[in-house]
Amino acid sequence: MTGDLHARSVVADTHNDLLDAIAHRPAEQWVPHFRERWLPQLQAGGVNLQVLPVFVDDVFRPEGALRRTLRMIEAAHRIAEGNPDTVALCRTGAEIDAALAGDRIALVLALESAPGVGEDVELFETLFRLGVRIASLAHFGRTALADGSGEDATGGRLTRAGVAAVAEMERLGMIFDVSHLSAAGVEHVLELATRPVMATHSSARALRDHHRNLTDEQLKGIAANGGVVCVNFFAPFLHETDFGIDRLIDHIEHIAGVMGVRHVGLGPDFVEEVLRDVTPPCCEVQFIEGVPVDRFLPGLEGPAGLPLVTEALRRRGWPDDDIALVLGQNVLDLFRSELTRGPAS
Repeated sequence: MTGDLHARSVVADTHNDLLDAIAHRPAEQWVPHFRERWLPQLQAGGVNLQVLPVFVDDVFRPEGALRRTLRMIEAAHRIAEGNPDTVALCRTGAEIDAALAGDRIALVLALESAPGVGEDVELFETLFRLGVRIASLAHFGRTALADGSGEDATGGRLTRAGVAAVAEMERLGMIFDVSHLSAAGVEHVLELATRPVMATHSSARALRDHHRNLTDEQLKGIAANGGVVCVNFFAPFLHETDFGIDRLIDHIEHIAGVMGVRHVGLGPDFVEEVLRDVTPPCCEVQFIEGVPVDRFLPGLEGPAGLPLVTEALRRRGWPDDDIALVLGQNVLDLFRSELTRGPAS
């Protein structure tokens, strides 16, 4: 049965911006809001491993970016400390395994574009000490470290500070995330990287020609590097008009066909509730990077719907073992191999 397969598989979600929604609230609400609003959704979706991106909204950049980054990291620590029976903030693969063995959800911190770092690459070690284990260098636009995918026309690669950041992340044992990076930046990272990289929330450009998606050549490069690409569920990045779950499965199948099934995961990028929480009624956002923000896969607006992915893959005739790999085993194996160090000393 599909439910049995989903329940016995490790389910890893490598991009859910729930931390952004929580950090917008007063600090005394962080723990109860997570427990009452987000924890039931994660449990309903069978999530065992949740990556928590630290995304800094434009309103906090540049002056407040580091303060906002630290506030979100503090929120993650308090969530874990306030819910010790159900979640654990993990720094290593061994800590993830211990959390899973104790029937707790393993939480892993990730930086999305690292605006709080700027050119001060030494701050990656500070953030590593605080538990961050994954990082990207850009969002849609330009940073001190690299160009984002929205700047593809510039042909920009990594800056000198960005090159230093890759080396520093590898020294620390932090996984590099290529999602949102410019096309030239992805190429540059793959030239530099000596350790596997990942895309925490990216889909296939061959199926939907949007700059946020990865080309087949990029997919092949990440596979050759030993990395994992986690497929984004955001409907407008999957198809221009058809927002059904089959379009998501098309992207999963395409990426698996190009890279091999051992290199595919799930990076849902659930934003429906987050956007509703963080956007004042006066200032509703209608489009991001040319696509509408109010289009979602039916049933997959949030993590509770993740069993639908298992059902859809089974309808396509996928073997159970391959489904389990995509649901989370590939990501877990990557984290076990790459997240081997505790806080820097």
